[in-house]
Amino acid sequence: MTAAAVTISDRAARRIGEILKGEGQGAMLRISVEGGGCSGFQYKFDVDRAKTDDDLVIERDNAVVLVDSASVPFLAGSEVDFIDDLIGASFRVNNPNATASCGCGTSFSI
Repeated sequence: MTAAAVTISDRAARRIGEILKGEGQGAMLRISVEGGGCSGFQYKFDVDRAKTDDDLVIERDNAVVLVDSASVPFLAGSEVDFIDDLIGASFRVNNPNATASCGCGTSFSI
């Protein structure tokens, strides 16, 4: 698996770095795809301290992001961004594989 499969925007890397700094040494952000949500699949974001041998590891500045091997195919070619607008601040996954997504951008279908 290569890091080119998923990219992290400058804004997302800054925000992830801020979050991880507050979590202490060894903290990483895990992004996974799970069944559920209003469109079939949903993105899940967790702080994790353990990485497995088959995790995709993406490092940018102070941000370390893990994606489990089962989620990589769903996220291939995606960019993780951080949006701060009138609706609120959140991570957004710009996923070219998604054929539909919900209004809030946290779930999608393929």
